[in-house]
Amino acid sequence: MAALVIAEHDNQSLKVATLNAVAAALQCSPEVDILVAGSGSDSAAGAAAQIAGVRKVIQIDAPALADQLAEPLAAQILSIASGYTHLLAPATANGKNVMPRVAAQLDVAQLSDITKVIGPDTYERPIYAGNAIATVQSGDPVKVITVRTTGFDPVASTGGTASIEKQAAADSAGKSSFVGRELTKSNRPELTAAKIIVSGGRGLGSGEKYQELIAPLADKLGAALGASRAAVDAGYVSNDYQVGQTGKIVAPQLYVAVGISGAIQHLAGMKDSKVIVAINKDPEAPIFSVADYGLVADLFTAVPELTKALG
Repeated sequence: MAALVIAEHDNQSLKVATLNAVAAALQCSPEVDILVAGSGSDSAAGAAAQIAGVRKVIQIDAPALADQLAEPLAAQILSIASGYTHLLAPATANGKNVMPRVAAQLDVAQLSDITKVIGPDTYERPIYAGNAIATVQSGDPVKVITVRTTGFDPVASTGGTASIEKQAAADSAGKSSFVGRELTKSNRPELTAAKIIVSGGRGLGSGEKYQELIAPLADKLGAALGASRAAVDAGYVSNDYQVGQTGKIVAPQLYVAVGISGAIQHLAGMKDSKVIVAINKDPEAPIFSVADYGLVADLFTAVPELTKALG
């Protein structure tokens, strides 16, 4: 019984989500390998070999894997899947893209967004926007799993001494091709990996007020910027900022919610944060039910005062 984690990387370095997925894999099986599929990915494979608890790194390097499109990546996973009882990937956009293809080819049910490993075949996952937790048991010979990264503390990125085994790339159908990528460049931390997040909601009233009030506070805290779905739908910021069930799931050390009432879909994306601070003028706002610290105040007065007090 062994588990295989699909590494998420940019060919140079590993994404932090890989460490969370390894933590889940180690609870499924004591023997955990990592697949690093890419092009010119020696650096990423080297980093994977240093992860604590990893037995072996399988590196598959080919030009067709440079952008890790779902079809060729799924083909690589399937080519080595017979040696594993568990196949895991982070429940990120990439993981959600490739793992259903793997599950379909193996004719097994995917176990999505798990937050807890009860046993090798039994897991917990949130349903109904996180308002209920389902315990699911799988009798399939291979468990295809996506891991909600906020449910597992990352393993140490150093201390491991795994071997690196290079394998030839398997043929894929070539049904997709890489056209281009538009990246949002920012000096701020990446939202899903940030230790501090400041989010703004519809209560701000406009995109101008978001930039005027939320951005300076985030700068003082060294925080990433987030937003509620209502703020995104209103056009205050782009959907890259959206935190929630239909946005990004986050669990930073500190989450500051400004002008966010706390709809179910937003709470589902941030309620696992270590410390939650809410600023809202409505004392009955649902956000206060999950907040560790709540300030009932006019945000247009409170936020500038807070920003100024931070020096």
